[in-house]
Amino acid sequence: MQIKGSIAIVTGAASGLGAATAAVLAGAGAKIVAFDLNEAGAKATAEKLDGVGFGVDVSDAVSVEKAVSDVVASVGTPSILVNCAGIVHGERIVGREGPADLDAFARVINVNLIGTFNMMRVVANAMSNNAPSASGERGVIINTASIAAFEGQIGQAAYAASKGGVASLTLPAARELARHGIRVASIAPGLFGTPMLMGLPDEVQESLAANTPFPKRLGDPAEYGRLAMHICENEMINGETIRIDGAVRLEPK
Repeated sequence: MQIKGSIAIVTGAASGLGAATAAVLAGAGAKIVAFDLNEAGAKATAEKLDGVGFGVDVSDAVSVEKAVSDVVASVGTPSILVNCAGIVHGERIVGREGPADLDAFARVINVNLIGTFNMMRVVANAMSNNAPSASGERGVIINTASIAAFEGQIGQAAYAASKGGVASLTLPAARELARHGIRVASIAPGLFGTPMLMGLPDEVQESLAANTPFPKRLGDPAEYGRLAMHICENEMINGETIRIDGAVRLEPK
């Protein structure tokens, strides 16, 4: 995929992995369309990058369909989608006060997994109308899984299940969308310096970093962004979930 001149939609773009990825792709010459439930945050990211921002609920069909339609009408048809929007919820399946909150579990699945699929289905439909490159490529979709998809910890049932779903979605989506010239890959980040982790006490951050074999630090969101950029540029990466984690493996708790 030629990034320069491409239109790239990035979800969760108000902060963290999404904001960093938007900045990396903008630096490579992409026109950034920032999506986030936090509309002011999306527009703030877009303004810094000479892009456009939209308030979008990725888990809502109407919200996504309208936003993508507006993008196509006002900016053009995207050829890159990076799904970074996501939420975290920690709760034991059986806790001291009884069974886990089913609504909370459903909310995580709805945003992290169904939201990813929702964005994929609508944007892939738009991408299918792009003129193909010389190799037949029309678009690239990059989803965010997590190492929790493979080593979910105690209390992470909802988050691990949602990210495991994203990882499992990757290959069938790549196979199905191949006929349209659209590649699909996922990134499974480890412990990254996102607002969620950076809000923890320093000693907790240091403990998390110490568990990473090398480098012994939290990942920089820009490193995620650079991997996303490489996936866009490398046409042979398709149907795969790539870990970026410094060789860390999560303990049970």
